[in-house]
Amino acid sequence: MTEAYELECIKCKERYPKDEILYVCRRCGGLLDVKYNYSAVNVDEIDACVGKSVGKRAALGGVWRFRELLPFSEDVSPVSIGEGNTPLYRCERLGKKLGVELFVKHEGLNPTGSFKDRGMTVGVTKALELGVRGVACASTGNTSASLAVFAARASLPCYVLLPKGKVALGKLAQAIMHGAKVFSLQGNFDDALRVVVEFCEQENVYLLNSVNPFRLEGQKTIAFEIALQLTLGDVVGGSSERSVQKSRDYWEVPDRVVLPVGNAGNISAIFKGFVELKTLGLTESIPKMTGIQAEGAAPIVHAFKAGAEEITPVEHPETIATAIRIGNPVNAPKALHAIKSSDGYAEAVSDAEITAAQIELARYEGIGVEPASASSVAGLKKLVEAGIVERDESVVCIATGNLLKDPERAVSVCEMPIEVPASVEALKKAIAAQHH
Repeated sequence: MTEAYELECIKCKERYPKDEILYVCRRCGGLLDVKYNYSAVNVDEIDACVGKSVGKRAALGGVWRFRELLPFSEDVSPVSIGEGNTPLYRCERLGKKLGVELFVKHEGLNPTGSFKDRGMTVGVTKALELGVRGVACASTGNTSASLAVFAARASLPCYVLLPKGKVALGKLAQAIMHGAKVFSLQGNFDDALRVVVEFCEQENVYLLNSVNPFRLEGQKTIAFEIALQLTLGDVVGGSSERSVQKSRDYWEVPDRVVLPVGNAGNISAIFKGFVELKTLGLTESIPKMTGIQAEGAAPIVHAFKAGAEEITPVEHPETIATAIRIGNPVNAPKALHAIKSSDGYAEAVSDAEITAAQIELARYEGIGVEPASASSVAGLKKLVEAGIVERDESVVCIATGNLLKDPERAVSVCEMPIEVPASVEALKKAIAAQHH
């Protein structure tokens, strides 16, 4: 466990006590980060994960396997539903087509079907520790689904604001089924976030959008798992040749991590995770963090390519990838820092490119994801073709959400079932017709 930490503003460096309920800096309005005293971290306990002797944390698995780098004392019991431990797939067929050594980290196999579970196990555990009256979020879908489940597990009232008509049915069903008080807001996600922030301040309800720095502490464990899986060769479809050949003096990391960017918390969190591994001497390098947005909601891409320090919000974001349909991402400053500091990149892809990648990922590798997740593969393809990603790089694409989060979209872009009479002859005739 890590008790030695504070909250620090990323802009003015003002520090705040760890038990203060705060989301942005009171002095300048900057985003906050959890700052640890790394000299107090038990590195041997973490490093034991890759040795023959298994540390006491390793037996826990998932997010809480890395408790030495999470902001809790030993006596705090986590609110957990078995999140983390998601598979890392070696994608040889698709990788060969793209020209890279490709892995996909399938966060859609978390309990509620998205990476949000990693943040919520930490965020809701912190909510209980702080003794708040309830929890709340604005959401494009996955955040609300995850928060509803963890709030139910923790017996906390849960309030969810969703942009009306903009949330995939699978995600809405999860939030409603698990007892959240769901409100359909007449506006977009950015409107919902503005309203829920004010509500939480007035009602002593704990905000668990990604502006909450503690939530990102759970999401950074994606980086830890990627490094651990590559080091151990714990890869579905075979271990990486690089991992087999490389000395185990350090944990293995890929050359690049590519992921969808919506509110921009995940790219920031994963970057922090890799920075911490390097700071603790467990790895030698940090992957190039590469963020992919949809063309209709790409303020971070525009800022990156313009060399701007701040984004210009997109007032009316539109894309089929509902999970990243966000025009004013709250964590944009952290995301831009992650991309630039790691010599990474940011790119936008069209809805057509997202759909093509979604189908390819399913049919080449058997990995079913929602549209937003496929943007990482679509972006990688575009960057390889442009020569920005070199063809011998090892790349991990993050698949953030499960196919079943948005089944309506999947059905709409695929071939419809073929109706046939109930006879073998009719079936064979229909199959033959498909081959002509």
